[in-house]
Amino acid sequence: MKLTSRSIGRLTVFAAAGVLLAVTGIMLAQVRPAPRNVDYPFSGNSGSQRYSTLTQINAQNVSQLKEVWRYELGGAAQLQNQPVVVDGVIYGMGLTKTYALDAATGKVKWEYIPSVVLGGRNPRGVGYWTDGKERRLLITRLNFIEALDADTGKLITSFGVNGQVDLNENLRGPASENRITMSSPVSIYKDIFITAGGVGEQNPASPGDIRGWDVRTGKLLWTFHTIPHPGEEGYDTWPKDAYLKAGGANAWAGTTVDEQRGIVFAATGSPSDDFYGGERLGMNLFGNSVIALNATTGKKLWHFQAIHHDLWDSDFAAAPTLSTMVRDGKPVDVVVATNKMSYIYVMNRETGEQMYPVDEVPAPKATVEGDVAWPTQPVPRVIPPLSWTSITEKDLTNRTPEAHAAALEKFKTFVNGPRFTPGAYKQETVMAPGFSGGVEWGGLMTDPNAHLVFFNSERIVWTTAVVDQRATTPDAPNRERRSRYTHSGYHKFLDHEGYPATAPPWGTLTALDLNTGKFVWQIPFGEYPELAEKGMKDTGSENYGAGVVTANGLLFIGSSNFDSKMRVYDTKTGKLTWEMSLPFPGNASPAMYMVNGRQYIAFTTSTGRAPKLTPKGSMLVAYALPQ
Repeated sequence: MKLTSRSIGRLTVFAAAGVLLAVTGIMLAQVRPAPRNVDYPFSGNSGSQRYSTLTQINAQNVSQLKEVWRYELGGAAQLQNQPVVVDGVIYGMGLTKTYALDAATGKVKWEYIPSVVLGGRNPRGVGYWTDGKERRLLITRLNFIEALDADTGKLITSFGVNGQVDLNENLRGPASENRITMSSPVSIYKDIFITAGGVGEQNPASPGDIRGWDVRTGKLLWTFHTIPHPGEEGYDTWPKDAYLKAGGANAWAGTTVDEQRGIVFAATGSPSDDFYGGERLGMNLFGNSVIALNATTGKKLWHFQAIHHDLWDSDFAAAPTLSTMVRDGKPVDVVVATNKMSYIYVMNRETGEQMYPVDEVPAPKATVEGDVAWPTQPVPRVIPPLSWTSITEKDLTNRTPEAHAAALEKFKTFVNGPRFTPGAYKQETVMAPGFSGGVEWGGLMTDPNAHLVFFNSERIVWTTAVVDQRATTPDAPNRERRSRYTHSGYHKFLDHEGYPATAPPWGTLTALDLNTGKFVWQIPFGEYPELAEKGMKDTGSENYGAGVVTANGLLFIGSSNFDSKMRVYDTKTGKLTWEMSLPFPGNASPAMYMVNGRQYIAFTTSTGRAPKLTPKGSMLVAYALPQ
């Protein structure tokens, strides 16, 4: 184009207009108001990330946090319920009630107390669903899913049968012969809710089927059999009639949903019986597996089995977590899972490909009559375990000479072998890390933008033995149905004063770099107040429940069993930024949310896992910066 004074003038005008538009855009971006309300679903989002974009609370002002309200939950109990926040309302469950509170003030909007209060473990959360018009809560009580109107707390009687879906129905045989409970909340994908509850640890036990249901009607839509039926993949990894009577292989810690891809991820536990597999010889798919299912149809997309023919109760005790990593300069969406053996697995969400090698290594043989251990077990090659997977005398406590002597005396009576040593007959056998992991049901936390995943875990060794139960079972029908062998119980390896008999730390907090497969930092987490007073700090302790990670690099957590503290850490270094006392231990994961431009964090606290603490009680408590 030939440039003239006229054309140059037009270009100048266009350029000036472009600059004006750009400047205007910047100004609009600068004055655009920040969101006034920010919700917090169960586990932070459907991907179980426990991540918050909120940054009002930062490293410089976190020490100014103050309690702004509290709500009594019904007396002394062991509460694990993470509240959820939607549109400025906080929903949760105590031992006997479901509640809705103003999330800014704690004022009660409604309370739902069922006509028949069922016992059992307090559920870990509630499910929330809306189509933009109707709003529902799906709550779990033992084997029932109930639908409540989120605005009124009233039972929606058109759901299921009089407002309830019985999970013992549509499972295997008559409902009266099944026993399934839901401690973790349902997952929700569009208009489908997904269940995967707890079943018996010993036979007779129900199967751990994963099921999808219509959120409006409660109608069953699909079932994935974790103990395969004839003609299904994995059927040949069990005895031929296992699908009729075998139990377990259940995702009791709940499921995770990739909403963009329409995939539900489940991580299952051990088949029943936990410590004897003579009546379920084989690899036992899909026990101890991470499974990716089409969330609409329940069709399996891929799976990975972390333990073959489990003889250690080495469940996946936490739902998988979605995150991202970088490989060859490109972002990769991954799913991360860890089991009680404390191994960490990082998998491509779409294909199931292991992002770091996992090797099949030789494993010890079973010694109990009739059982055959699988000859190899999967072990990650690059990512270290979170805890020890075997111990020696060198790993025993030196807290005091007396404690060491007591631990050593007891240790010499145990059967102790390399990792994957099955329980011995009538002899207590070392199980490391133990029946609480590794990581327990609280789950993982992640910063998907920094490609970091965080784990609060335990280093407590337990023992058990395989024993014959038929001789002690008086009634013939049960004797015929039960396995011949069971176990002697779940026994913590403790010293003479009741502290862990192994060397501290007894609990840790760990950051994993997904891009390298290496730990960025690992620190002791939790303490015993009475030992800290004597100068023995940073011992770590048992811990349940997880925390929440914020976009400005803080990790808030209150999960340690005995010290009743909320701690805030720098996610890059693991350095303690601040700590404060909670009313009771915060074994339930917290909720991080914003109402009317103010950021809050709320904990369900209770004394159920800390029997020495006084006074006893349970309450929901919320904190915020001063206004």
